[in-house]
Amino acid sequence: MFELTGFQRDLLYVIAGHDRPSGQQLKDELEASTGREITHGRLYPSLDTLVNAGYVERGEIDRRTNYYALTDEGREALKARIEWEGTYLPTGLSSDE
Repeated sequence: MFELTGFQRDLLYVIAGHDRPSGQQLKDELEASTGREITHGRLYPSLDTLVNAGYVERGEIDRRTNYYALTDEGREALKARIEWEGTYLPTGLSSDE
């Protein structure tokens, strides 16, 4: 996942936390979390990158709306990322403690 931008990694986490969200749902969630506007010109190319990398699958909700879901490769990449991050977090920063 080191080839991804921080925004693309954030998208993976948000997708993982939802059941087949639409692009608009992802946009709304990230805007609410960050307090920053996310343009379609940033969102959809980033989602395309995640799909092309094999981390996310895109499906159709209806003729105008797609959903996004993690693939097995995406889940494994997130798991590996979380483990890697954990090796650098000082004791006491984990949400488990």
